[in-house]
Amino acid sequence: MNLKSFLIGAIVVLTAGACSEKEKEEKMSARELIANPATANNSEGIDPNAKVPSFDFEETMHDFGTITAGDKVNHVFRFTNSGEVPLVIQNASASCGCTVPDWPKEPIPPGGKGEIKVEFDSKGKGGLQTKTVTIIANTQPNTTNLEIRGTVNPPANETKPN
Repeated sequence: MNLKSFLIGAIVVLTAGACSEKEKEEKMSARELIANPATANNSEGIDPNAKVPSFDFEETMHDFGTITAGDKVNHVFRFTNSGEVPLVIQNASASCGCTVPDWPKEPIPPGGKGEIKVEFDSKGKGGLQTKTVTIIANTQPNTTNLEIRGTVNPPANETKPN
């Protein structure tokens, strides 16, 4: 193999490696934005000194008051992204299967508004009920808790045992 062939081969290998490295950097940058937007690669045009996304909820607890067993009640928790980079909610889960959260799947831009809708099914429940919805997002800390509560009374036609 002569020197010219060797150099051409080396350039091809290095160029192919550079492409895959660039792709790796882009993928890592996107992952880093979700995991920690404050230190994300600035090639995305994101200021590394920017505030991380932040939930600014109107309220984090809602009391339904007194409801009747079997009622399905809903509440909407409204928020604003008070950070300087997009807010991404990765998941929202409830402490009980009787509570179902629904959250935005698209990033919320800085200053943008969003809603977490929570439905509570009181079937088979009684007395004071407190349920937690845990939100996982690219905020610091990465978890935020919302709470719903209410007192569940038996249906009017149901008699209490002696």
